[in-house]
Amino acid sequence: QVHLEESGGGSVQAGGSRRLSCAVSGSSHEIACMAWFREAPGKERDGVAAINTNGRTNYDDSVKGRFTISKDNTKNTQTVYLQMNDLKPEDTGTYYCAADETGTGCTLISGSPSLVYRDYKYWGQGTQVTVSS
Repeated sequence: QVHLEESGGGSVQAGGSRRLSCAVSGSSHEIACMAWFREAPGKERDGVAAINTNGRTNYDDSVKGRFTISKDNTKNTQTVYLQMNDLKPEDTGTYYCAADETGTGCTLISGSPSLVYRDYKYWGQGTQVTVSS
């Protein structure tokens, strides 16, 4: 059973930075795609950034140039990070880590990892990020 655990959420002032981490455990092989989604109050859960096994990334236009997704694989644990810089109040929300083992399900025709909710099978519990103006 694949388990995802996020950390790093909290409160920050506009213009500040925050780094989220997501540790993946329980997978018997390398995860094909990992992504971060954001759910603001009263809104849908939207993809923010994604990365695949080749290190190829995909970002929502709202975070390009400000957020960076990266990953780190050790022997038994895979970790994905989301470095968030120049945070804005509209970045406020619950951030969810997502993963999918099947590359064909989470990879776009272009070869980039998907930012679509239904393309990911495993989800973390979420971590809250609040950006104040």
